[in-house]
Amino acid sequence: MKKLSIPLLLALIAVGTVLAAHFELLDLYIQTVIMFVGVNIILSSSFNIINGYMGEFACGHAGFMAVGAYVTSVLNLMLFTKSKAFGPPLLSPDLALYFFPVTLILGGIAAAITGLIVAVPSFKTRDDYLAIITLAANFIIVSLFINMDIVGGARGLMGMKQIIFAMEDIVFIPWMLIWVFTFTYLTVFIIRRFVTSTYGKGIIAIHQDEIAAEIMSVNTDKMKLVAFMLSSGLAGVAGGLFAHILGYINPNSFGILKSTECLVMVYMGGMGSLSGSIIAAILFTLLIEGLRFIIPAADTLIHYLPLIPDTFHLSQVLKWVIIPLILVILMQFRPEGIMGNRELSDFFPKLKRFYVFK
Repeated sequence: MKKLSIPLLLALIAVGTVLAAHFELLDLYIQTVIMFVGVNIILSSSFNIINGYMGEFACGHAGFMAVGAYVTSVLNLMLFTKSKAFGPPLLSPDLALYFFPVTLILGGIAAAITGLIVAVPSFKTRDDYLAIITLAANFIIVSLFINMDIVGGARGLMGMKQIIFAMEDIVFIPWMLIWVFTFTYLTVFIIRRFVTSTYGKGIIAIHQDEIAAEIMSVNTDKMKLVAFMLSSGLAGVAGGLFAHILGYINPNSFGILKSTECLVMVYMGGMGSLSGSIIAAILFTLLIEGLRFIIPAADTLIHYLPLIPDTFHLSQVLKWVIIPLILVILMQFRPEGIMGNRELSDFFPKLKRFYVFK
């Protein structure tokens, strides 16, 4: 029973949060922040598979997120809503509650297949060359959605809130909060089991020395394939959740700046540390939300500064000055990140008594 203490505690926290949201003890803003924390945990921990555990340098994670967001959204809109683009619903909206996790997983599978396509030309590349390939893939995916009128093109796609309303019509509880908690926990569980499995050991061996790993009969191409597909598939799940939290998606939301956010979280937490990814995702999300209160005050300074046109938005500049500045400070004073390549249980060995993660 002791080994289930932490999982039970997490379950109680999730249930308590959902009940607090249901009884309006948490406003919609706090609920949204909590959901974005979950999405960022999925993004950072999945991206850590490639950049951390495998030791490669990819920088196009937002592209896979976009695939999952659009595939999940289009499937739900086609199946459960009436729209100009897709016509009448193919199924009853009452079924949205039961099929939502299915469409979310299908979006993850679509993103995993996209990851497979990107992984194949990356077999013989490393470092900067892999970064170029994944960056190009990110631009290709975003450009593809921008030029697809059926999914809104550059205008974006909306209507996903109808899916949430359909689920709440069955049982009026904060379903998106429940799905975010569920898939965040599943993501952490899957990644933890993966990195401690035979495949995970092979990926870590590639990080240490790819040539030595091949000599020791590790199929490096297969390991890279599995790692890319798992990482991109989980990013697709995060994209599907992201789309339904907002109720609207735009291709430009998944550009290089979004991939940069993933990089910041991974390097802030520590390469090859699942605990670090979780901690960094929480801190990063809270920092971004904290800037929402600072930035409006900073924007008002524009009207009092000479030589600065009114079209200049200090808010956008301030955000992308502070976030890279965090990376600079980390590289100077703690280049290994908050956790390095260690887990919380390495600092507090007694924690292993309270959870089961073999």
